[in-house]
Amino acid sequence: MELASIISQYKNAFEQKYNHQCLPVHSKALSALLRCRTPDSGELYLQCSQCDHTQWRPLSCGHRSCPKCQNYEVGQWLERQKLKLLPVEYFMVTFTLPFELRAIAWDHQKVIYSIMFACITSTLKDFGLNHSNLGAEMGMTAVLHTHSRKLDFHPHIHVIVPGGGIDKKTKQWKKLKGNYLFNEFSLAKVFRARFLEQITQSQLSLPHGITKQWVVDCLHVGKGLPALKYLSRYLYRGVISEKNIISNSQGWITFQYTESRTGKTCHRRIKGEDFLWLILQHVLPKGFRRLRDYGFLHANAKKLLSLIQLVLHVIITLTKPKPRPVFKCPLCQASMIIKIFRQARRSG
Repeated sequence: MELASIISQYKNAFEQKYNHQCLPVHSKALSALLRCRTPDSGELYLQCSQCDHTQWRPLSCGHRSCPKCQNYEVGQWLERQKLKLLPVEYFMVTFTLPFELRAIAWDHQKVIYSIMFACITSTLKDFGLNHSNLGAEMGMTAVLHTHSRKLDFHPHIHVIVPGGGIDKKTKQWKKLKGNYLFNEFSLAKVFRARFLEQITQSQLSLPHGITKQWVVDCLHVGKGLPALKYLSRYLYRGVISEKNIISNSQGWITFQYTESRTGKTCHRRIKGEDFLWLILQHVLPKGFRRLRDYGFLHANAKKLLSLIQLVLHVIITLTKPKPRPVFKCPLCQASMIIKIFRQARRSG
């Protein structure tokens, strides 16, 4: 079930119902998804290196909300992260914004998301520096997600944390003992206090009746790679895979998802125009980065990371960067050579 065909079918109904809520980033994403892998995104004229077969091949849109694009970028990110992996236990800590604050998060996305990143990472950093916990500087990779499994608006941030830290004064690595990071309730309490303080300082109006018990989930994920692979699925692609859209009938879209608590496959049925809005509401503000590294995993801390790898006897195996996939000839499967590039068509 192609998303582009669904957009074509329900675009008019969507605009009639949601035009007053749409921002420029939503319209831009909708246009990109609609023209993906069509001549409107540009074309390449290819010639087979063996049988001289030629053809025009449309390009992908490259939009970060497109489920078809940026597979290569996902692989590249994973390869870079593998070079940072340490021989320690890893944890995934998830901080969730409570229901009462989702409306203000939607209205002020850049501000709220930035505050979430700042408060979450400072909370984890201070817990790590506390000598009763670890007494060392930690590294972490944080990723913003705005959707639940059912694709409802549900802002939360996943943080991948290596189980240990570096004492900069003694140049010693301090290993976390056992399969336990920090107390979830204590993390939630500090995160709540810092977040609400930052909201007040930003002069945004807080809603009444904010729950006192916020949710932080801390999960032991082994050696780290499984958690990174989980996050990579949502970094450069849309919030839903086309294979999970299972029906488009009589104005209704049905898609499947996995229920997080039970692991069962569930289905959700929704009108076509509402389905488009369900997807577009997760398009991030222009220029906003959903992925950020901190501590010794930050790009500016390469020397510190090298020191940690030396202390932990990490052997870095340099691998050649994976080349971009080549176009294959449909007749003989040989590689095809780019001869002409035709730019994307401009409407209006």
